[in-house]
Amino acid sequence: MNKIISKLGYWSALISASTFVIWIICFVGIMATSPLFYWTNLTEYLDFISSNNQFFQYLAKSFMIVFSMSFLVLMISLGEIVEADKKVLAKIGIVFGLIFTVLSSIHYFAQVSSVRWAISGGQFEGIEHFLQANPTSFLSSINMLGWTLFLGLSTLFMAFAIGGNKTKKVIRVSLIINGISCLLAGVGYITQTDIITFLFINLFAGGALLVFTVSSSFMFHRGQ
Repeated sequence: MNKIISKLGYWSALISASTFVIWIICFVGIMATSPLFYWTNLTEYLDFISSNNQFFQYLAKSFMIVFSMSFLVLMISLGEIVEADKKVLAKIGIVFGLIFTVLSSIHYFAQVSSVRWAISGGQFEGIEHFLQANPTSFLSSINMLGWTLFLGLSTLFMAFAIGGNKTKKVIRVSLIINGISCLLAGVGYITQTDIITFLFINLFAGGALLVFTVSSSFMFHRGQ
């Protein structure tokens, strides 16, 4: 493991883990400062956001862009340290990770920029098709495609490429758990079974990603 790979791997893993900690803080902040919101129609949504502070919402969405980019750098760094006969698996995982990064970044950047500007400017026509709060909106589907199918496949392929010491085994198991959880969350989204989507994408996949990023940061730190 050369110096560039170890540093890129360490910092990207550390940043990825940090974004999840910030996301958890934002989630607690959202729960503490506003009631739960269930999508019904645009009018009720506009009333909700006008009555409740959206700081933690926008902070969480912004850091998901940071996570997407750091995740991709981490996957590329991992791809550089796998055994030669398994590099093709890592490359497939990286490509799926790239697609995830693009889809997720498009979604969240639109939420914190054009969608926010349109709402603040009173331009509501057609906006419901781009709101994350609307589970049937176009951008919500784009985001879920990234977080379920492509993130799931990315981590599964990388898991099959990773092997070695105890830390790498922890990384591999966490990647497998994340991959399966993401795909199951996708099934929940397609079948509109919200409890399945929530549990697998937030709790199981989220927990697995946190273990993966923390373990990766330790591994690359030792590699320095």
